[in-house]
Amino acid sequence: MIHKLIDEFCNQLWLEEGLADNTLQAYRADLAQFAVWLEKNKKSDPFKLSRDDLTCYIQSHDALKPTSLNRKLSSLKRFYLWAMREKRTGIDPTAHLHSAKQGLRLPKTLSEGQVNDLLSAPNPNSPEGARDLAMLELLYACGLRVSELVDLPLHAIDLQADAIKVTGKGNKERLIPMGEPARLAITYYLAQARQQILNGQLSESLFVTRRGSAMTRQGFWKLIKQYALRAGINSPISPHVLRHAFASHLVNHGADLRVVQLLLGHADIGTTQIYTHVAKDHLRTILQSSHPRAR
Repeated sequence: MIHKLIDEFCNQLWLEEGLADNTLQAYRADLAQFAVWLEKNKKSDPFKLSRDDLTCYIQSHDALKPTSLNRKLSSLKRFYLWAMREKRTGIDPTAHLHSAKQGLRLPKTLSEGQVNDLLSAPNPNSPEGARDLAMLELLYACGLRVSELVDLPLHAIDLQADAIKVTGKGNKERLIPMGEPARLAITYYLAQARQQILNGQLSESLFVTRRGSAMTRQGFWKLIKQYALRAGINSPISPHVLRHAFASHLVNHGADLRVVQLLLGHADIGTTQIYTHVAKDHLRTILQSSHPRAR
C-alpha cells in the first residue's frame, strides 16, 4: 500500500509543481525509508499511525544532523498534507511535530583570489580545456546550479546580448547577463573546441563530451575537483561552491539582495539572505583595516 501511495504522491508533485528530478528523488528516498520502518514495525497502514508512532520514527534517525532530520520530517509532513487533500485520511499525525533546532549554516565559498586561481587551471589550448574553462567561467559569472549548467542547450546562449536563458527549479526561466571573460570563453569554445570534441557527431547540448552526449553533473564534479587540486585549493569544493562564491562576492561588492535573488532564481528572499551573513565577515575586515577608531 505505502509504495503505491509514494508513487502517487511523487507523480502528483511532478505534475503540479514540475519539481526537479533531484528533489523528487529526495522525497522518494525519504518516504522509502519510512516504508521500510513501517514494514519492520508491522504497521501496514500509514494512515493509522499516531503522533507517538511518528515521533518514534523520527527518533530512530537521531544520529542524523538536524538538517537531514528536518528534511525527513518535511517529506513526511508534505506526504500527509497531500493525503489529507486527496481525502485519503482525515488526520495529519505530523501536525504537532516540530523541527529540530539547527544553527545557522553558512555556505562554503571561495575567496576572489581562489576563484581566479581556479579559472586559471584549465588549459584552453586543448579542446576539453577550452570547454572546461567556458563552463567554469559561466558557472561563476552567472551563479548557476550545476544541473542548470550541464542542461544548457545551444540556443540558450545569446552572445549578442551577452546573456543566457536558464530553466531553473519548477521550470521557471530567468535571463542572466554574463561578463566579458565568460563571453570570450564561450565564444572561443564554440568556435575552436566544440566541433573537435564532437568529431562529426551532432548534439543540441552546449557542453559536450567525446561520446557526443552532454556533460553530466558527476563528470563536471570530478573535473572541478581536479582543477581545484591543480590550483592549490585544499578546502572542500563542488560546483555549488562557485554558485555561493558568485552570490557572496556580489553582496560583498554592494549588490542589492533582491537582484541577487533574481539572478540565483530563489523563490524566497529568505534563502538569499544567508549571503548577508557571509558578507559580514568581509565588511568587518574592511572596517577594522580602514576605520581610524576600529583598532
